[in-house]
Amino acid sequence: MREFQRTDRVADQLQQELAVLIQREVKDPRLGMVTVSGVTVSRDLGYADVYITLLGDDDPARIKENLAVLKRAGGFLRSQIARRVKLRHVPELRFHYDESVARGHKLSSLINEAVESDRVRRDDEAPDDEESR
Repeated sequence: MREFQRTDRVADQLQQELAVLIQREVKDPRLGMVTVSGVTVSRDLGYADVYITLLGDDDPARIKENLAVLKRAGGFLRSQIARRVKLRHVPELRFHYDESVARGHKLSSLINEAVESDRVRRDDEAPDDEESR
């Protein structure tokens, strides 16, 4: 069984703190409903890759704008994390869009379409019970 690494603990702590900070402290009106879906930290704790999702918005221009706002607020967020989390060195924050939620919605809709078309095809091919009697 894999031991729980220090980088995993730091990543979990960063994810919790960033979720609160982005929601409550970043006062940019261009920032949408951002959720922090995950954080991975490099082995030397020098960098933290922060993965975000936008609630109900898949527009590439809007995603790019939100990432730019977060990148601009990166120094502020890093200083706030330094105050809240006891680390010798706070990792540099790099923000990325997490496409897994959008990909999951797309796959779910494709599965639903396939199930519906299969049901319609089965209904069309099946003889009516009343006609066969």
